[in-house]
Amino acid sequence: MAATHAFWLAGREVTGEDTFDVTSPWDGRLVGKLSVPTDAQVEEAVAAAYAVRDEFAATPAHVRAAALDHVSKRLAERTEEIAQLISAENGKPLKWARGEVGRAVSVFRFAAEEARRFNGGEAQRLDTDLGGQGRLALTRRFPKGVVLGIAPFNFPLNLCAHKVAPAIAAGAPIILKPAPATPLSGLIIGDLLAETELPAGSWSILPVANDKMPALVRDERLPVISFTGSEKVGYAIMDSVPRKHCTLELGGNGAAVVLADWASDEDLDRAANRIATFSNYQGGQSCISVQRVIADASVYDRLLPRIVAAVEGQVTGDPSDDATDVGPLVSEDAAKRVETWVQEAVDAGAALLTGGKRDGASYAPTVLADVPADVTLSCEEVFGPVLTVQKVNGEAEAFAAVNDSKYGLQAGVFTHDLQTAFRAHRALEVGGVVVGDVPSYRADQMPYGGVKQSGVGREGVRFAMEDYTYERVMVLTDLSL
Repeated sequence: MAATHAFWLAGREVTGEDTFDVTSPWDGRLVGKLSVPTDAQVEEAVAAAYAVRDEFAATPAHVRAAALDHVSKRLAERTEEIAQLISAENGKPLKWARGEVGRAVSVFRFAAEEARRFNGGEAQRLDTDLGGQGRLALTRRFPKGVVLGIAPFNFPLNLCAHKVAPAIAAGAPIILKPAPATPLSGLIIGDLLAETELPAGSWSILPVANDKMPALVRDERLPVISFTGSEKVGYAIMDSVPRKHCTLELGGNGAAVVLADWASDEDLDRAANRIATFSNYQGGQSCISVQRVIADASVYDRLLPRIVAAVEGQVTGDPSDDATDVGPLVSEDAAKRVETWVQEAVDAGAALLTGGKRDGASYAPTVLADVPADVTLSCEEVFGPVLTVQKVNGEAEAFAAVNDSKYGLQAGVFTHDLQTAFRAHRALEVGGVVVGDVPSYRADQMPYGGVKQSGVGREGVRFAMEDYTYERVMVLTDLSL
């Protein structure tokens, strides 16, 4: 029998009255049973976080930093165990699950560093006009209040870390809701926070059912919401609480642009291999996975067969096998949706070059060309191992193709030319431009987020801390400046 996992309420491990099963998308086996919070327990967690907000904001930086350092070190010590858990509940191949744990280690370490240097204060002389003589303004940042962090299934540990670590570093209490499909990885963070000396009530990890979330979202004691997930749900949250501060990390349909100067055999092999890897890693279930390749006509005919061969070289199968590159999607329903979108594109005239087959929750790595602009696959985020390739004439047409989307998260531009890189940075309507690589690169300390329908606000530890806090100025009078 799989163990029944408790959850974390105001820093202590508790159980509720009901449980639900967490199963593997690969083989359907029971990974664990999870206890579900009652309504009264959710209320207790919110009340505790609200009550401790002033105390937590005043907690010395070294206390918060020490707690974050501790979590970072303990995650590193338990890497293999946690990676196996991520793989079991998410279906992520072990090689990618280990990488996710490593990223979470970094997130908590970055947060510890930021906790020590954040909010140092900025002094501004006000005697630039006569009325300000003898006055000095000192600006510091203070938490806006309790953070409600809502995390998705695709990075069940690291995207929980991106909610929790910045909140603790900034001195903001947090209530974390992990994704229903993958709650166990997020609960590991609670195991490690419980070993620290953070104030009781400053954090809770509650596997609340989705239908219970509207009440939490509307709760006035939770003035900050940090959500990562679908465009539909994210904007529904924002529309329901227009006076709250919302950070939304939503979808994308990441484009990799291959320009005419990226033309040697070595260049094209590198581009094809990077594109194949990062259109299929995590089963394509990443907001910045490569969904679109936009290739200059001068390299298109040499690049396309390389991409197809590299995609066909991806090893699919059991996520617990170290050799596996591509595991299942999070559920059979998710794979069926991808299957439907690909079939729609083929029926409309797209050329299916490889893949296009579903087996339960698994979908074969797929490449299509000549995809009509009005099919779902061209307009929406596929969130699966599917890649479309299109031919363009020149840089201007390539950049216009990137921008011809309601999304704007990240883009990759394969070019050797520095001027082209700066033109891309200026022209592309995205939150991040990666030059010489795919759009799927993310360093956890850099600002990360999108424009258009890809969300509002930025993550990345320091940038999330700024989102969770506000500036307050103090004016000192009668000083000898």
